[in-house]
Amino acid sequence: MAYHRHHRVETRIVRIFNSHGPRIRPDDGRMIPTFLSQALSGEPLTVYGDGTQTRSVQYVDDLIEGTFRLTKSTESRPVNIGNPHEMSVREIAEMIIEISGSSSELVFEPLPEDDPKRRCPDITRAREALGWEPQVPPEEGLRATLEWFAKRRERVSKAL
Repeated sequence: MAYHRHHRVETRIVRIFNSHGPRIRPDDGRMIPTFLSQALSGEPLTVYGDGTQTRSVQYVDDLIEGTFRLTKSTESRPVNIGNPHEMSVREIAEMIIEISGSSSELVFEPLPEDDPKRRCPDITRAREALGWEPQVPPEEGLRATLEWFAKRRERVSKAL
């Protein structure tokens, strides 16, 4: 915003919220790839805290569509691109176990001090300025991401 105001140039500012999809790095440290890797390996899924803290997850197709619409708009204020549907971390972990058919269980570790209890974007501006909101339901996006992870693991195993 400072650059926009100072230089009087067109800018677009996208605030990206938790996203997943094919080609996400399995070792990037975020919740979704970690849970997927653990489920596919039959390892316990590590949940920090009691799992009641909330997160919102969006599939990459929705992220790309929102970002594309922003670039084509005249909106210069920051725009949140994320899914306002909140789920508990425990619900997300359980959904991943279910869709993967894994026998993994949940293990609970202490919640880091700085871990937020709630993460949910306000997408009012995206709806009003861009006519955008996410279209891919969480289970559908997680299933597509899981399928990519599973195929990638097969290719890596064959290569070894």
